[in-house]
Amino acid sequence: MKRYLILVSLLLIFLQGCNSENENQSEQAAEESELEPVTFVLDWTPNTNHTGVYVAQEEGYFAEEGLDVEIILPGEVGANQLISTGKADLGISYQEGLMMARNEDLPLVSVAAIIQHNTAGYASPVEKGIKEPADFEGKKFGGVGTELEQVMMETILEKDDVDIETVDFINIGEADFFTAIKRDVDFSLVYQAWTGIEAETRNEELNMIYLKDLDEGLDFYTPIVATSEQTIEDNPEMVEKFVKATVKGYEFAMEQPDEAANILIESVPDINEELVHESQKWLVDKYQAEADEFGIQETERWENVYEFMDENDLIKQDFDVDQAFTNEFLPKAEEVN
Repeated sequence: MKRYLILVSLLLIFLQGCNSENENQSEQAAEESELEPVTFVLDWTPNTNHTGVYVAQEEGYFAEEGLDVEIILPGEVGANQLISTGKADLGISYQEGLMMARNEDLPLVSVAAIIQHNTAGYASPVEKGIKEPADFEGKKFGGVGTELEQVMMETILEKDDVDIETVDFINIGEADFFTAIKRDVDFSLVYQAWTGIEAETRNEELNMIYLKDLDEGLDFYTPIVATSEQTIEDNPEMVEKFVKATVKGYEFAMEQPDEAANILIESVPDINEELVHESQKWLVDKYQAEADEFGIQETERWENVYEFMDENDLIKQDFDVDQAFTNEFLPKAEEVN
């Protein structure tokens, strides 16, 4: 009889545990079903430009704001097109690209700057002896064949009285920088935060000439978080919640770079772990830089870039910079912490 009672008691405990687990799963499913779905598109393969978004997802910052965020890759169409056509609610863009997109009647709006200053520059192995734009003369430049690329080079070389015709432009597309630089070209345009740091991890010493140091019109906000005018009009509350959670994610990355790097590594299979950690450390004081808060954008900086693009006929119509970006969705510092 005693054994029977013990068995009955154990069975009841087991059933209660199952009921409790089912209830928890049901509650979790209900909570997830109540979250608002949001699609966020990257500009490229996942890297440390995107860490704050992955942190916000993993740490539950999006869920706290009532959002269920799906992070997707752009594919062949491109992030700007997906955002402007409503196939993605928000995504990663860059200032110069967003301005040119608006010039083509794609109504994109920047809602936060991820990195305050342009970390792109002309990179070359030190043995090439390319230390300033004047050294570009007679060299092979590996690019992707855009008009902006040509204009930037021409503007920079004019200051040193170097004829752009003396530079051999070679389209390397998306070829690996380290392969191209050894085989096909002398220098190329890269981002220090990723390719430049990768060179350091490979013990390959590069000379880096930053665009932001060559002309104030080249100090783009890049990358940025972008959405469309239509999304802002239709669902400003969602945009505000997304930006708030994202800012919190990047604040985390600035305060805890190693942990943030681990989150990105766990979220992205086969990513270079050493590169992620080193890049994350390098970006700690680059995300916000001297700005009063993360994500802020200044009209003067947008006007500088517009003037550069207008003077070089990259913008073909009237352009209001105040419509191209907004700080209205950024949370106040005390709300983030």
